[in-house]
Amino acid sequence: MPSGAYVVDPDEPRAPTPEQWEAMSDEHRVRVADSLPSEVPRLHPPEGDRHRLPKERALESLREYFRRLRRRVYLSSELPVYYPNERVFGPDVLAVLDVDPRLRERWVVSAEERGLDFVLEVHVSGNRAKDFEENVAKYARLGIPEYFVFEPLRSRLNGYRLVPERADYQPVLPQEGRWTSRVLGLDLAMEAGRVRFYSGSAALPEAEELIVRLGTILDDVVSREEETARQLEIERIRADDAVSRADDAVSRADDAVSRADDAVSRADRLAARLRALGVEPDSE
Repeated sequence: MPSGAYVVDPDEPRAPTPEQWEAMSDEHRVRVADSLPSEVPRLHPPEGDRHRLPKERALESLREYFRRLRRRVYLSSELPVYYPNERVFGPDVLAVLDVDPRLRERWVVSAEERGLDFVLEVHVSGNRAKDFEENVAKYARLGIPEYFVFEPLRSRLNGYRLVPERADYQPVLPQEGRWTSRVLGLDLAMEAGRVRFYSGSAALPEAEELIVRLGTILDDVVSREEETARQLEIERIRADDAVSRADDAVSRADDAVSRADDAVSRADRLAARLRALGVEPDSE
């Protein structure tokens, strides 16, 4: 394919077909991937904090969890995603396992040689068919292994898992209030009207909780440092007092020596005067 043969439609951006991509040189592929828009055209207006907060909490929890595991997982929100010959879309939360977690402006499946592994959408208002029908069919067709939809206003969570041999989704049924994500190796649960991720019986901490824990740890460290400083000050005062008492003792000893020296001097002078008078001093 000659350079510049593939042109991105700004009104309906999509990645090249597999055949088009295969025909490109490596240099041309880089240029085409970089030319794909890094913003998703908005078909629906923003939905406010009830839409934003679940995404942020999910990303923060998952990032910290996989960071602690030292596992390379790419996580993002509303990142433009380009499957071959598919119109661009931007999931609320996405995860791709065991890849370089570097910063990206877009995810081009042909360039990354990987599709998405996990998607979480947050539905607050608007067209339910988009999240519960269109995306279910679309994500299954694209081969995304797991798809979850969270409804904050209804406190509902739906999960779907790919059946590879059928290229179709089957519902993920909750067990004791938990929806298992085999992809992430975690459970999802509804808690106080929000989605929480669990590893075994332990909930993944959210940013606010981590901040509180950090504050508690810092307060404890400061308290210990203040107590240590107080004890050191007490010891310093005690040491100063001991030095002062020692100085007093030395001073008293010096005074005693001085008085003894004075007494010897007086005795010597008296003895000299007695000898001058012809009286021999008592030697005892």
